[in-house]
Amino acid sequence: MLLIYSNAESWEGLSAEQRDGLVQAHESMSRELTDQGLLVSAAGLADPITTRTVRVVDDTATTTDGPYAEAKEHLAGFYLVECDDIDQAIGYAARLPDAEYVAVEVRPVMDMSGLEM
Repeated sequence: MLLIYSNAESWEGLSAEQRDGLVQAHESMSRELTDQGLLVSAAGLADPITTRTVRVVDDTATTTDGPYAEAKEHLAGFYLVECDDIDQAIGYAARLPDAEYVAVEVRPVMDMSGLEM
């Protein structure tokens, strides 16, 4: 999974041309991954202000607005891709324009198919 991180400062610091470039680069990457049969899913995530964080303590759920208050970066979107190995995934992550502004995290997804649920 390619996890795309952002922060308000990096996004606000982009020109309209740079923002358009980001959109075009994501459209291009999505087409390429789809054409290669590697794209499982991809999505951008809503603004962090719409986030709710849920914690359960002593069987009581509490909800707070927003992500972790101390976090500067937030998860902005993701690509779930079928890669042959971690190096291939890193190669795609490095091509995402977001890697130039904040970060793209590469994290393998665990195979849970053998578990009974």
